[in-house]
Amino acid sequence: MEVSSINKIPILLLLSLATLATLTLGQGTQVGFYRATCPRVETVVRSAVQSAFRSNPRIAPGILRMFFHDCFVNGCDGSILINGASSEKTAVPNVPLRGFEVIDAAKSQLEAICPGVVSCADILALAARDSVVLSGGTSWGVPLGRRDGLVSQASDAANLPAFNDAISVQIRKFSDKGLNTQDLVALVGGHTIGTAACATFSYRLYNFSNTNGPDPDINPSFLPQLRALCPNGGDRTRRVDMDTGSVNNFDNSYFANLRSGRGVLESDAKLWSDPTTQRFVQRFLGLRGLLGLRFNVEFGRSMVKMGNIELKTGSQGEIRRVCTATN
Repeated sequence: MEVSSINKIPILLLLSLATLATLTLGQGTQVGFYRATCPRVETVVRSAVQSAFRSNPRIAPGILRMFFHDCFVNGCDGSILINGASSEKTAVPNVPLRGFEVIDAAKSQLEAICPGVVSCADILALAARDSVVLSGGTSWGVPLGRRDGLVSQASDAANLPAFNDAISVQIRKFSDKGLNTQDLVALVGGHTIGTAACATFSYRLYNFSNTNGPDPDINPSFLPQLRALCPNGGDRTRRVDMDTGSVNNFDNSYFANLRSGRGVLESDAKLWSDPTTQRFVQRFLGLRGLLGLRFNVEFGRSMVKMGNIELKTGSQGEIRRVCTATN
């Protein structure tokens, strides 16, 4: 055997292993799933998200939240996209979600070039990744091959993670979906972009737990700023940045704010005050000599794990012609 042939063996082996790793990132999904059937899928979705983002950068956190809320209710099956008087979209935690028109626009374009091929669930997964990248985050390969769900009920959204959940409750809700505590902290770190309504946290500012005072987890120097934005008895729909000073940048400053007592939501603030989750916040910040974790990288890994919750296969799902209704 020639030396040149011998040298090729390790290279071919590495390429085979790399291909295998790429194709098995998800359980039942694959990166490059539409390579043969709809090769332009990622380009089309990215273009739709970019167009919306140029007009309004706040569309990015809306799409990211939408993917999160979809996956946590009966899996990542695009059921959040369905219209109806009692669909998931109408559940109280989902009413503030935005960006549905972006998914619809991408679906319309894809139906024109490869009809009946790409699921709405996969479009949403790609759009969530692209929203993070456009906000300055790191990209990741998105495993595809989901089918769209056939059921969308507001009542199924009752167990979504809530803004006032204790850490133990958050851990249980994530564990129920196959996600560990590091995944919890990483994914909640998506709050580095986006806003929260005063209604979701103003109770922390004035009479927290009937103490006639604020939540002690709030930095006293941050309290006047929050009270000015959300005065007692004021507009409960007003939106406030969840990552003060860096709301449009996907970075780890959100965790620095938690450490400084500047977490806006009670559930977020507890990530620092509870030692179970604090150690992961510290690792994302590289504190106390702990083995550092790159937030952007770990976020992508956790998104892949979340994206494979309760996948639909065969008759459990379909490829919708439009994302707002089942076939």
